[in-house]
Amino acid sequence: MGKLKVGVIGCGSIARRRHLVEYAANPEIEIVAVCDIVEDRANEMAKEYGARAFTKYQDVLELEEIDIISVCLPNNLHAPVSIAALNTGKHVLCEKPMATSKEEAEEMIEAANRNQKTLMIGHNQRFVSSHQKAKQIIESGEIGKIYSFRTAFGHPGPEAWSIDGRTSWFFDKEQAFIGALGDLGVHKSDLIRYLLGEVAEVGAFVETSAKDNTDVDDNAVAILKMESGVIGTLAASWSYVARGDNNATIIYGENAILRLEDDPDYSLIVQYKNGEVVKYELDKIQTNDEGGQTNSHVIDHFVDAILNNRDPLITGEEGMRSLDVILAALESNETKRMVNLKPVPVI
Repeated sequence: MGKLKVGVIGCGSIARRRHLVEYAANPEIEIVAVCDIVEDRANEMAKEYGARAFTKYQDVLELEEIDIISVCLPNNLHAPVSIAALNTGKHVLCEKPMATSKEEAEEMIEAANRNQKTLMIGHNQRFVSSHQKAKQIIESGEIGKIYSFRTAFGHPGPEAWSIDGRTSWFFDKEQAFIGALGDLGVHKSDLIRYLLGEVAEVGAFVETSAKDNTDVDDNAVAILKMESGVIGTLAASWSYVARGDNNATIIYGENAILRLEDDPDYSLIVQYKNGEVVKYELDKIQTNDEGGQTNSHVIDHFVDAILNNRDPLITGEEGMRSLDVILAALESNETKRMVNLKPVPVI
């Protein structure tokens, strides 16, 4: 069997810093097509990776030799392009958030099932070493009953990250639908579900307070109640103007506190009730900074799932459940009520 052939749709920052780099490093992959509505960007990436350049994604989907499509587009295009790719018999890796509504997410999952193709959503936090180690510790029962948590993800905003800077689609509500909650918060809803199980109820405050060039959210704080009864907070922000512990999660348990990515030197610190402290030096969480950890392990996992015909860690269903938490936060902010993710059926 030859190499799997990939087409990457969208040649912005996420494609350049994650997808293309990681596909190129995978020995099972050949990048054959890149696509962007800005022709110069497509040509630049095509030259760098020895691929063909396109400006219309439909032309890429018509290439029969392509096995995989990576969707690296504005949020409002995630669902339609993913569905079109699945319907042409391609496996799809779609960036997060997977869609702009539950209905879109369900349509993506249905298309994957109907066409018997792999759909994976690009939530990379499950692959972070400290997060995987923390999951092992929690499931071992070592820290006892979980009482509470707080998880946050913030940075100064997409201006420095997006290829378009302050004119980026991230700030355009029609294209983005959601701001910091969709960009960063959905990573944390996925992580907390991975660590602690499903979310039952959500309450939230969602604001636009830091950016003057947008009407999407740039600061949000949500209160989550898990199905297990554990309560905690989730924060997402584009207003953390200085570097620091801006992608951290703390789990408060009966016998210990777990600090994930909360220290510059140790990815995981376990502080036991008896005073003992264990510090783990693990692979650092991925960052967008120069010299930071670059391999998210998302691509390698996705390729392995396809080659071995098994479900990836973040299926369409998993991506939808993490999106549901964020949609519930938006609903809570609008209605000023707690939102139950599993409504009680009317008898």
